[in-house]
Amino acid sequence: MTGAVCMRCAKRYRVYDGPCPDCGPEGVLDIELDLDVARRSINPRTLSARPRDQWRYRELLPLPAGARVAPLQVGWTPIADAPRLARWVGLRSLRVKDEGRNPTASFKDRASGVGVARALAGRARVVACASTGNAASSLAGAAASVGLTSVIFVPEFAPEPKVAQLLVFGARVIRVAGTYDQTWELCQRACDAYGWYNRNAAVNPSLVEGKKTCGLEIAEQLGAEVPDWVAVSVGDGCTIAGTWKGLREMRALGFISRLPRMLGVQAEGARPLVDAFERGRDVEPGPAETLADSICVGHPRNWRKALRAVRESKGAFVAVPDEAILDAMREAGRLAGIFGEPAGVAGLAGLRKAVQERIVSRRAIALTVVTGSGLKDVKSALRAVGGPVTLRPDDAELAAYLRERPV
Repeated sequence: MTGAVCMRCAKRYRVYDGPCPDCGPEGVLDIELDLDVARRSINPRTLSARPRDQWRYRELLPLPAGARVAPLQVGWTPIADAPRLARWVGLRSLRVKDEGRNPTASFKDRASGVGVARALAGRARVVACASTGNAASSLAGAAASVGLTSVIFVPEFAPEPKVAQLLVFGARVIRVAGTYDQTWELCQRACDAYGWYNRNAAVNPSLVEGKKTCGLEIAEQLGAEVPDWVAVSVGDGCTIAGTWKGLREMRALGFISRLPRMLGVQAEGARPLVDAFERGRDVEPGPAETLADSICVGHPRNWRKALRAVRESKGAFVAVPDEAILDAMREAGRLAGIFGEPAGVAGLAGLRKAVQERIVSRRAIALTVVTGSGLKDVKSALRAVGGPVTLRPDDAELAAYLRERPV
């Protein structure tokens, strides 16, 4: 690591876990690396001998030598071909990277792993974050595995399964009667007041470095078969920013010869980045309402990095209605055997819309990142697919049902 630069004023700093002191929360930092140094130890030969988890890329992460990390198996999630799902989307070829395979069943384990390692290195005793659920449960799980105390702020609409995870991991859970943005602001003030380690990825640049391991993996796993497009759901903007950064670094290190285009997908009810992209302006915060709780963000804090990722990659942003997200939830399960939560499959819904609107060519090869398991939001899953039929234990009743609804 050579330092960090403010995305707003371009001032440079030594790496630390906060925003630009001059710009405040709007001054998100971007960590910079010396890739010439990293190239000495990061190559296909050295990586082949390392464990298949996110720590195989330690030289590219903001960790001091010998830093203690959580023992959970994070990363190296599978990438599967999904030909039947590709036909539904309208593409020649589609791959799915299933982040629900991570320890707490979401992409956010990547960021929390780095956050907890940074907290341990700084001898923190308490770690905190604001989240609609996934960042919270990932932090609570990682903190529990190393004996740190976690304090979690969630808005009152956070799904019950996610809150249950937090409580099982022993977190101190504070449910806030307000929006996600109000919850986030309260957490910020509490971290400042009580000296807790702040895991909020929107202002802590080390967390985005954890998220970039998704992009590092896509490049290493696919190599010459790197897709034309990578579709990612977008809330605060950290996930798409991190994934793009990882892909860009792997190209610089020689693992891939070209870069994909990034497709950022938001819900129609929470689309500040889509609007900013289409108008060529800065983000204007607004209200947010969508069943996809993980991307229900009206004021995305990492919007500069997110817009940069899409613009640099010559990609696009699209917004999709909740019904399209529910359709994607159902079809991902039915056609590919992948159970994603609403925000987890928003990228898939957006990819289908982008094909229909000719933003993405039908001849393109695409990859979508399913960012979280459907078990995180069972209520939405049942809304997408309906309930089961109930019959008496009677052969004749079963036969009558099957005549009416053949298998």
